[in-house]
This record gives sequence, structure tokens and C-alpha cells, in this order.
Amino acid sequence: MSITVTILEGPLPTRHTVPAAGAGAVICFEGIVRGMENQRAIAALTYETYDPMARHMLEQLAGRLRDTFALLAIHVEHSRGRVPVGACAFRLEVAALHRREALAALAEFIDTMKQDVPIWKRPVYPTVPEESAP
Repeated sequence: MSITVTILEGPLPTRHTVPAAGAGAVICFEGIVRGMENQRAIAALTYETYDPMARHMLEQLAGRLRDTFALLAIHVEHSRGRVPVGACAFRLEVAALHRREALAALAEFIDTMKQDVPIWKRPVYPTVPEESAP
């Protein structure tokens, strides 16, 4: 069983999923920065992480879910720093023998990460150009 956790600066690069040996289900979830946050237009999100603790907690969570759902692989990537609207800030790939386990693990991972892991986001609002004085 393989677990990888990566925290990268800025938006995540495109990834092509490679199924784990024996997997009957490989699910990839990508969290894309929306153009609205708290009902206001944004230009980007800025993510702050406490890397050592975030990485450790993500690895622990992945290990617990691997055991709970008999997963074959979990790959986690999360951004740090500025991520513009439309770019990927979070990616989770889960491989399992069956889809039920993969889907359940995916949902539990995301819910737990958002609640417990020290990764914070802050909206970046578009700047409005100042009007020139006549």
C-alpha cells in the first residue's frame, strides 16, 4: 500500500492517474478554486500551512483510512501560497478493490482534513484600479 503526501507552492500541476495494481476503483478528486468566496468575487485563494504538522496529520489520516477501507493507494497533494481562480489547490487519489470503499474513504478524508489539518485559506479579492484624477 502506498501513501504519498505533497505540499507544493502555488497551483498543482496536471496529473495523470495511474491505477494501483489490483485496483477495481481509482478515484481522483480535484479541488478547484471557485470565483466566489463568502458570496464575493475573488481573484485567488492564499493557503497557509504548518508543513511538518500538516504533512504528519495527512499521512496519519491516510494510514487510518488505508486500514479502515483496505485501500491499495492514497496520493494527496495540497497547495500552499497563492492559487488563482480556476486552478487546482487540492488533489486526492484513492485506489481500492471496490468503488464503495474508495468513495467512502475519499469523503471521509476530505471531511476530516478540512476539520483537523492545519491548512488555512484566505481569499484574495480583485483590486479595483483607482480612477485617474482629471
